Amino acid sequence: MNLTETALSGAFIIDLTVMTDERGGFARTFDRDTFAAHGLNPGAVQANLSFNHRAGTLRGLHYQLPPAAETKLVRCTRGAILDVIVDLRPQSPTYLQHVAVELTADNRRALFVPEQFAHGYQALTDGAEVTYQVSAAYTPGSERGLRHDDPALGITWPLPVTVISSKDAAWPLLADRDDLPRPAPAAPNALEVSR
Repeated sequence: MNLTETALSGAFIIDLTVMTDERGGFARTFDRDTFAAHGLNPGAVQANLSFNHRAGTLRGLHYQLPPAAETKLVRCTRGAILDVIVDLRPQSPTYLQHVAVELTADNRRALFVPEQFAHGYQALTDGAEVTYQVSAAYTPGSERGLRHDDPALGITWPLPVTVISSKDAAWPLLADRDDLPRPAPAAPNALEVSR
């Protein structure tokens, strides 16, 4: 297994090392010690499966607030998706930036999503199936979301959105909300003289 950090610190793409022989192939999809060596806490509390009937279906962008904040390990086991994560850590230099990764049954790639990241995806094929290991139980009162089409995020989805839940379509735009953690104001330059 090969872990590659994305442009968003703490978020990793996981590619498998497949051993093959006349029977087929074998690969380790998770190793606690390997994840820990990269500073990742993938402790799974729940495992989830989503199935998407139509290409263009969009789910997300979801996150949970502390104390129910969660990490996710996401893998597409049938078909293909474009998986998108958004950094919501106010202290991060990549705050509100996103990364998009194509996960397919053929590439067997996974994405590790840290706490304080919004996560969503678009099905690129009919019948796309996605598995998630999550580190915290789903807590409805802690769930929040970002709009997939928020111009402030600048996410380009590859297909027209064919199906989306009414809840996901109704998340407020960033410009209309005050519930997101915001970066602390920059400290004054120590060389400036107060007047």
